[in-house]
Amino acid sequence: MVKVGILMGSDSDLPVMKKAAEMLEKFEIEYEMTIISAHRMPDVFTEYATKAEERGIEVIIAGAGGAAHLPGMCAAMFDLPVIGIPIHTKSLGGEDSLYSIVQMPSGIPVATVAIDGAANAAILAAKILAVSDKDLRRKLKNYKQEMKDGVLAKAEKLEKLGYDAYIEQM
Repeated sequence: MVKVGILMGSDSDLPVMKKAAEMLEKFEIEYEMTIISAHRMPDVFTEYATKAEERGIEVIIAGAGGAAHLPGMCAAMFDLPVIGIPIHTKSLGGEDSLYSIVQMPSGIPVATVAIDGAANAAILAAKILAVSDKDLRRKLKNYKQEMKDGVLAKAEKLEKLGYDAYIEQM
């Protein structure tokens, strides 16, 4: 059953948003992904946001650039968690998106990750779902161990090769 909805306002956001999809796949979490605009198609957006929970969506990950209304509008209409991903923009480097998403009014929270932080958005969604899913919690613990093992392996390689040789192999 699909548990996470991944939304983006434009197909130009897809290179960032696919990182959320890839991370959800790593944790074997079913998701759906679509392009939807709160501004250009408010009727379609409203239908999606108000019916998502009925379809089994438990978390929405919404990426948006510029005015970045998509995550906030989702949070206003969807009663479960919404995670916003500010998308890097040419004009202000994504800071406009970040401020738009993070500065939600009281009562309409959007969990917000770093600019282009889609992988972290998916990990946060997994952690939210893991509250009631012990198998998913185990997968998250294994992932943390994989990250630790990767850093330890790099440290060991650096110690073995020395700085110059390590840099040459990068």
